[in-house]
Amino acid sequence: MKAFQMQCKMEIIRILRNRYFVFWSIAMPILFYYIFTNVVNTNASDKGEWAAHYLMSMTAFSVMGSSIMTLGIRMVQERSQGWSTFIRITPLSDTVYFAAQMIGQSVIHVLSITIIFIAGFLINGVSLTALEWVLSGLWILLGSLPFLALGTVIGMMKKVETAAGVSNVLYMIMAVAGGMWTPLEFMPKIMQNIGKWLPSYNFGNGAWEIVTGSMPDWRNILILITYLALFMLLSKYIRRKTEAV
Repeated sequence: MKAFQMQCKMEIIRILRNRYFVFWSIAMPILFYYIFTNVVNTNASDKGEWAAHYLMSMTAFSVMGSSIMTLGIRMVQERSQGWSTFIRITPLSDTVYFAAQMIGQSVIHVLSITIIFIAGFLINGVSLTALEWVLSGLWILLGSLPFLALGTVIGMMKKVETAAGVSNVLYMIMAVAGGMWTPLEFMPKIMQNIGKWLPSYNFGNGAWEIVTGSMPDWRNILILITYLALFMLLSKYIRRKTEAV
């Protein structure tokens, strides 16, 4: 247990020292939030509702990117530097090592969610009930699990450059096609039909429902669980194939 706690602590410290993480996961989402709620004229009928909706979008966008890129690229870097090989000759098991990475990343997500929520309040005076703040934060935290699993798939790649390129493309496609930048109802019908099956849309939609006084749809939960299982199985399969070689 002590080794597990120390590994979690190390992961958190390393992430906080990463300027790449600070920019992509905190600074950029807050900047986008300010631009799309104060600079760009969206013709929103209810500005308060739009400010809350887009706050959830950018918070989900932040956590999704952190899960896919920060975790995935860091795992590739560690493998290329021989860190994963070193772990195998220590008493620390692979399970503890990967669990510590995911838990450390989740703790950082709590920090990201808190900072972006505060930014939303300070920038636009977003007003939600205490329950809505807590539920939306918990949904974004737990809903990030499929993306953490996808991050471990990215982490199985051999080169950092490849992992960075693939993770960036996946991140941006899912963000745009999932309605995080522009609501799906403003997109072509075919994009709407595709978007509703993406993990990014179902991730964001749960938070959007909460801030309107509803609860996430069962379909959102089921689709996210399916993606979580799929990415975990894929990551495990690739890892076994890699170790066999």
